[in-house]
Amino acid sequence: MLQLSSAPVRPSLVLPSLAAIVAVAIFVVDTITPLDIAVAVLYVGVVLLAMDFAGQKGILIVAGGCAVLTVLSYAITHDNDPASGPILRCLISLAAIAITGVLAARHQGTIEALREHASLLDLTHDTIFVRNQDDVITYWNRAATELYGWRPEQAIGRNTAGLLHTVFPAPFDDIMSELRRTGRWEGELVHTARDGRILIVASRWALQRDGRGRPVAILETNNDITERRQVEDGLHRAQSELAHVARVATLGELTASIAHEVNQPLAAVVTNGEACLRWLGRAVPDIGQARSSVESMIRNGQRASEVVRRLRALSRKGDPSYAPLSLPDVVNDVALLIGRELQSHRATLGVNARDDLPLVRGDRVQLQQVVMNLLMNGIQAMDGVSGRPRSLTVEVARLTEEPQSVVLTVSDAGPGIDPANLGRLFDAFFTTRQDGMGMGLSICRSIVEAHGGRIWATNRPEGGARFHVSLPIAQERIA
Repeated sequence: MLQLSSAPVRPSLVLPSLAAIVAVAIFVVDTITPLDIAVAVLYVGVVLLAMDFAGQKGILIVAGGCAVLTVLSYAITHDNDPASGPILRCLISLAAIAITGVLAARHQGTIEALREHASLLDLTHDTIFVRNQDDVITYWNRAATELYGWRPEQAIGRNTAGLLHTVFPAPFDDIMSELRRTGRWEGELVHTARDGRILIVASRWALQRDGRGRPVAILETNNDITERRQVEDGLHRAQSELAHVARVATLGELTASIAHEVNQPLAAVVTNGEACLRWLGRAVPDIGQARSSVESMIRNGQRASEVVRRLRALSRKGDPSYAPLSLPDVVNDVALLIGRELQSHRATLGVNARDDLPLVRGDRVQLQQVVMNLLMNGIQAMDGVSGRPRSLTVEVARLTEEPQSVVLTVSDAGPGIDPANLGRLFDAFFTTRQDGMGMGLSICRSIVEAHGGRIWATNRPEGGARFHVSLPIAQERIA
């Protein structure tokens, strides 16, 4: 498990001095005491102490020095005593020192290689830190210090969520379950820096396991996307503003149609009110007919109120509100508002939809705007048509090639779309009309894609164009 600090190691004089004192003490004891034991084996401790302040070559030098002291001590005390016992103890000591020196040097080489690899992590602009299974930080790179403000010695040993005040996109236990199951997790987190700044980061976690497959550590890499998220939020607000302006502009074009839709039920209310008065003004009031007139007045008043409600919904300004809804109901809402427009352009509208279609998840007002734009485009495309009916058709169905979606198709009997323009049709400011702004279909695409769907156009073999909108069903979106 990676536990190397990103701070450089600075050896002090304490450990080298201590190792020198211990080596001298062992030499003195080995030289002046008549003990029949391999005292020089204790030089192994000096070699091990050298691991904390010497590099790979330094350890070998220390081990060599200890071996020289061992031989020197033997030469001083047993110069005239070639007995096999002292020689054997000397050889055992030298073997122990040599083995310990080689192993310590190899281990130190591994540590230095790991430290070099860890130092490479300081070169990246991404924050990298390692935490154990208790969410305690064990490694903290330089980029993490620059982003969050805590130095390695201040961060290591602290709880990650507590230090950074992490806000998770899902319950922490669910995230950890996915991490243990797949070994990886990706998502966006909200962190708080030491100076109080709120940071949004794209986070990637990787799980490290030991030889038995047990989780031991988590490597977390974070990329600061706060500025990018602010830009995206600003772009989203600008798109919402533009969509609202386009809705209001479209309603302005439908003023005559809307006035007719409101005026018609109001005129009916007046007519039925007058009839009611006549039924009540008879010598013998006809209560039944009067009741029927009043009921008709109520129905027409509700119809006028419904038209006004839908107009207010389309013209309101607010954030999208996603909920399960019926796509045919959205079409019917728009059809009620463009009735007069259809009459003035001598066009007819047919709506084909099954009653058992699943719901889609979306914002009703935004989807109404998409349907209204497509219907108005179809009506205007048929203005120059003669010799065949100006028929506009809306079909809502589930297609075999789109099994997890509901597809809305708007077909017109106009001249169709130039194949050279099919690829640019939904680009901003592209239009084939002289008085067009080229924003309607671009806004439609933005709305549909924000709902997780897609929009495309084709030509009808018999003439005319088709616009298709595919939206995922609500159950699939929730799952």
